[in-house]
Amino acid sequence: GAAHVTRYTLTNSRLIPNALEPRAAIADFNRGTEELTLYTTSQNPHLARLILTAFVQLAPEHKLRIIAPDVGGGFGSKIFVYSEETALAWASMKLGVAIKWTAERSESFLADAHGRDHVSEAELATDEEGNFLALRVKTKANMGAYLSTFASAVPTYLYGTLLAGQYKTPNIYVEVDSVFTNTAPVDAYRGAGRPEATFLVERIVELAAKELGIDPAELRRKNMIQPEDFPYQTPVALEYDIGDYEASLNKALEMADYAGFANRKADSASNGKLRGIGFSCYIEACGLAPSALAGALGAGVGLWESGEVRVNPTGSVTVLTGTHSHGQGHETTFAQLVASRFGISVDDVEVVHGDTGKMDFGLGTYGSRSLSVGGSALAVAADKVVEKGRKIAAHLLEGDVDNIDFEGGEFRLKESNRSKTFQEIAFAAYVPHDYPIEELEPGLAEKAFYDPVNFTYPAGTHICEVEIDPETGVTQITKFTAVDDFGNIINPMIVEGQVHGGIAQGIGQAMLEQCVYDESGQLQTGSYMDYCMPRADDLPNFTVGLTTTVCTHNPVGAKGCGEAGAIGSPPAIINAITDAVGVRDISMPATPEKIWRAIQEQRA
Repeated sequence: GAAHVTRYTLTNSRLIPNALEPRAAIADFNRGTEELTLYTTSQNPHLARLILTAFVQLAPEHKLRIIAPDVGGGFGSKIFVYSEETALAWASMKLGVAIKWTAERSESFLADAHGRDHVSEAELATDEEGNFLALRVKTKANMGAYLSTFASAVPTYLYGTLLAGQYKTPNIYVEVDSVFTNTAPVDAYRGAGRPEATFLVERIVELAAKELGIDPAELRRKNMIQPEDFPYQTPVALEYDIGDYEASLNKALEMADYAGFANRKADSASNGKLRGIGFSCYIEACGLAPSALAGALGAGVGLWESGEVRVNPTGSVTVLTGTHSHGQGHETTFAQLVASRFGISVDDVEVVHGDTGKMDFGLGTYGSRSLSVGGSALAVAADKVVEKGRKIAAHLLEGDVDNIDFEGGEFRLKESNRSKTFQEIAFAAYVPHDYPIEELEPGLAEKAFYDPVNFTYPAGTHICEVEIDPETGVTQITKFTAVDDFGNIINPMIVEGQVHGGIAQGIGQAMLEQCVYDESGQLQTGSYMDYCMPRADDLPNFTVGLTTTVCTHNPVGAKGCGEAGAIGSPPAIINAITDAVGVRDISMPATPEKIWRAIQEQRA
């Protein structure tokens, strides 16, 4: 039996995504060609076309073109096909005119898919030394009034499978009951199931550390999966391929100056303030795919991705991807990825996305999948281009293809001074006059479909330090440290920006944001007067660092970074606040009033 059992009941409050740009669409039906073009703010235009043609049967697939131009943020809420865009397209076909619709912000509050909204009961069993023995979780997940596109996947295969966290907990039981209520649908919001799982695990681990009298960092270290344990099969279906969780913890402790925290706490106390520190050691399953696993877990759709690399006669390159960029910087990252493989300038690479008329098919952007899945498809396509280039070079240099090396943008015949540049090979590919056509077709373009064998598993440690004014409950985050393992990184600045944005949203959930309905189902937080969003002056300067273990099963070695900040930060913040106040729990959002009341109860 267990020497100790920690029990915890929590509510993971409902959030409203609030992308910078609300949903908008233009439907334009051409009577002459009977073709419909729908411009829309979508994270996955091909899936939107599939739903509108195969299920809604709005138009034949070859007569419907969906274009998702520059989109001002999505965070999951623009994955889905909504009724407004569907009705707009239908009306344009009936009336034969172009129609435009842009949501008012109040409509977005009411009708966009919301996020989170779990109520959970959890028990963590440990032995005398603090080793985890078992975790039992029972969760009620609010689905809203009806199911959205990916709704049922979020509290099941994106939540239940992540309850192992970074730890060697041998026995895990999870039960999720999804319920319908007279509220807006709940679906994917940045992290989608992973923040809910991480919050539960990292809060109950923190409580266990306090109850057992063990340093919270050391209790985590004691139970972490070690590098030699990989690949590691969890009790909840997933197999982690690689990681070094203790390395991230050690680096975060050093960067956060954990050793000096006691002195800072004493300084705060001398000024009449409360200071606390909180930890969160998260892991996420992302790079959404593989198709077989997603299907087995009930997703109902394959999650591969497509890529096409077209080398033009002058040596410039056009890259077409089935993913969609709405602020993540795909145009830069994918250009760097392909340019590095070809040894050419990024200025010579154009990235095309978001148009079903240009790309055959794709499954869009969500679940931090763009680089690890979409980028891998492009890497495979680019490598196929190089292989064909080697054959062309062998023909032109009158050598064997096995003796052709490609490096630094140059095809070179081994043991000779003869070579051809990438641009020369590209030109020759389109103007052949003595090709062995039966062996080598003209042109230089390749497609690839990539379906990984496993999820990717970014992980890391976030440490939050807060100072609280006990007279008002006002809390300042004095320091936030995030050390993440994202595998190979192509553009560090973009990655850091993604981490900053995710932490900002995590701060919003932990301290400010909450969607509230009254008992009759009327939304009480339907504007920025009532729904509090984080502002720039609410955010600290972030200290970020990296550790690296390279993903073992995709050709770019990347794991994904878009959701980590929103996953790791909320429990770190709440752990810091409860540590400062000296209470067991403060529910999210930890507003000044809640914190002040908790302080008064402590004093009483």
